[in-house]
Amino acid sequence: MAAGTRKTPPETEPDYAPKDEDSVKPEVMAENQKSVDEGFWGKMGRYAAHVPFAKDALALYYCARDPETPMHAKGILLAALAYFILPTDAMPDLLPVLGFTDDAAVVALAIAKIRQYLKPEHGEQAEAKLEELKASALEDAEA
Repeated sequence: MAAGTRKTPPETEPDYAPKDEDSVKPEVMAENQKSVDEGFWGKMGRYAAHVPFAKDALALYYCARDPETPMHAKGILLAALAYFILPTDAMPDLLPVLGFTDDAAVVALAIAKIRQYLKPEHGEQAEAKLEELKASALEDAEA
């Protein structure tokens, strides 16, 4: 190897990333599912107009609900969405500008991990729902 060149390590999956259906822990997935069911729409309704990655989070939600999405991908999606709705996370969402950066990073990582399962219709559903949420927030503000 020539001086000054670096050998790049082989690309491998992190040990913590689910690799197949058997690696998903049902109890963890059930808890994440419960968290998402209880808190996703409330948080999305409050912050959709202010979160630059709202469409991406919504697309992840619709992908997680798709029966064709494999279980290991749903595990990743539900974990990312559960993190998004956590009231206490690495950076509180109430902090201006910085509050959602950790959430954005988690959503981006989830997209990178499950990209092959994210269908155009998930994005279309997300876009339609985002417009609906923004219109509802505008109506509430005017009332």
